[in-house]
Amino acid sequence: MALKTRIIDGLGNAHEAHVTSENAFLVTEYPCPPLLPQKNKIFRQYLTTDGTSTGTYDMQVTASLTDFVDYFIPADDDADRYITAVSFMITDAAAVLNKFGNIAALTNGCVFKYETSSDEVTIHGALKSNWDFVRMCLGAPAFGDAASAFRATNVIGADEAFIPVFNFLAIMPPYGIKLDRGTSQRLTLRIRDDTTGVDAFDAIAYGFERFE
Repeated sequence: MALKTRIIDGLGNAHEAHVTSENAFLVTEYPCPPLLPQKNKIFRQYLTTDGTSTGTYDMQVTASLTDFVDYFIPADDDADRYITAVSFMITDAAAVLNKFGNIAALTNGCVFKYETSSDEVTIHGALKSNWDFVRMCLGAPAFGDAASAFRATNVIGADEAFIPVFNFLAIMPPYGIKLDRGTSQRLTLRIRDDTTGVDAFDAIAYGFERFE
């Protein structure tokens, strides 16, 4: 036996939902967002040696395979943190693809990884040259040609720079990497060589935080 039901608004106005003659529930697209508190906010921070926004982000360090230096983004205590992209910058005079900046390609390289509650995932295990960073980032952004491919000019003074961007949305749609609130999860670039020979080296993470 069919039951006749009515769906009405909860504001006492007796506005009813409507089913068409084709048994379709009639809805109207409402372009305005609801009048509710915003539960997301933009996140932008350098990868730093202590994981804080005020920590050291200059990646020009003297490190080695056993005496490495980590730069990272940690999970937040109160909000889920989603990382959607990381922008790298390697700046040096006359920088070329097959070197690191314009010094010889690194021996041990850098490790780009993230740690979950139960696992450690290596995104790239030996970033030794400008090209390694560009290739890991799938050639993005792509600009220039021949000797100037992927290389920006006059970034710091007259120095050139490679500025590859790792887009997590292309790998882990739709929100990128999630760092669960209140955990030890983190996104890390581990430096395992002397990188003091370049003029600048850093990385900025972008994304958003989701909170209650």
